[in-house]
Amino acid sequence: MKEILGKKLGMTRVFNEAGDSLPVTVLQAGPCPVIDKKTVEKDGYAAYQIGFGSRRSKLVRKPLAGHFARAKVEPTRYLKEISFDEGELEIGSQLTVAVFKEGERVDVSGISRGLGFAGGMKRHGFSGANKTHGQSDRWRAPGSIGQSSYPSRVFKGLRMAGRMGNENVTVVNLEIVRIVEEENLMFVKGSVPGFKGAVVKIRSTNRG
Repeated sequence: MKEILGKKLGMTRVFNEAGDSLPVTVLQAGPCPVIDKKTVEKDGYAAYQIGFGSRRSKLVRKPLAGHFARAKVEPTRYLKEISFDEGELEIGSQLTVAVFKEGERVDVSGISRGLGFAGGMKRHGFSGANKTHGQSDRWRAPGSIGQSSYPSRVFKGLRMAGRMGNENVTVVNLEIVRIVEEENLMFVKGSVPGFKGAVVKIRSTNRG
């Protein structure tokens, strides 16, 4: 298992050796300094704490500033615990995109774009009501949401209008098409959740 934090830069396309156009998402994967290490003996589980992004020192509170100082790294904007079993990581070292290789497959997790309040047709793909029989104001309505005399209530979890997006989403089994180690760039085939500049977590997939 390998994991790293990154940032979504946008989408573009690249061409493979056969000349096919591939839609790819460009990710800035790292560099992520290793700030702390969790052990089974001390913490009950094994993990590494890594950081991502820069942050001005004067915006960091003293307890957190001491945490960064012990690791001898500059303050970062984000902190995240990850699993990493591809060798031992030293506190203060840098985790870069070089831990991945072209052709590998990864899972990318992030927060999807928030689209605000949406109706049933946009949110769930409802087809809408008939435009005949005098229905002039119900074309985009969800229709009946209950039953008749029994059980005379609306079931929990019924698909209705509501807030759309702004949820944790994981896109699995994406192929790494290209890696540019000098700039910590990773090109993955397909789309990933989030807006441009959103922070994402990239990890090696456990799917075949």
